[in-house]
Amino acid sequence: MLDVLLPQRCLVCGAAGPQLCAGCRAALPVVGPPLCDRCGAPTAWPVARCRECAGRRLAFATARAAVAYDDPVRRLVAGWKERGLRRLADEAAALMAERLDRPSAAIVTFVPPDHDRRLTRGYHPAERLAVRLAAAWDLPCEPLLARTRPSTRQRGLPLGERKRNVAGAFRAARPLSGAVLLVDDVYTTGATAHAASAALLGAGAAGVQIATFARALRGRSPVR
Repeated sequence: MLDVLLPQRCLVCGAAGPQLCAGCRAALPVVGPPLCDRCGAPTAWPVARCRECAGRRLAFATARAAVAYDDPVRRLVAGWKERGLRRLADEAAALMAERLDRPSAAIVTFVPPDHDRRLTRGYHPAERLAVRLAAAWDLPCEPLLARTRPSTRQRGLPLGERKRNVAGAFRAARPLSGAVLLVDDVYTTGATAHAASAALLGAGAAGVQIATFARALRGRSPVR
């Protein structure tokens, strides 16, 4: 009934129908090889560390993303995070399962929400994404992390401020063992992924792999 009263449109092209139409879904930019083995940034040739992550301490073993964070993808992410279009998280998880290799992790978890933002939204986008992705890969999903303190939004902050904003902001909910897949919506600088991974490693995780729906790219075009 709601779809009759308020007809849906694709957030990318505006055509009547699903929130992400088949044509726009197929055209979403792939983060294709060759990639940096560590942070997953596109590179001219395969490298262990790229200019983006060389010289940085990164607690996670690898990071991979399904799509590049261009303008159409920004509209999709904003749709599910800010406008409450929760089914878009299911579409994002399906794309991740299609485009990313199944990880060698034993369990899936997610970057925990800021308390105030969760109250405002009524749900946590990264949690829904992780639950759907874990189901697609037949892996358990648990909330293994909690926030130790509030933090401001990372969006718009330079790298140094992003690091300070999330430093020590996470703690593990329980002792851990085995490898963990940490899920979030967007990888921008890796500051949040590093801080959350450090908390998981400190609790005993054997390693942390990062999987995100989108990844910000710096000065390179994605493979379509």
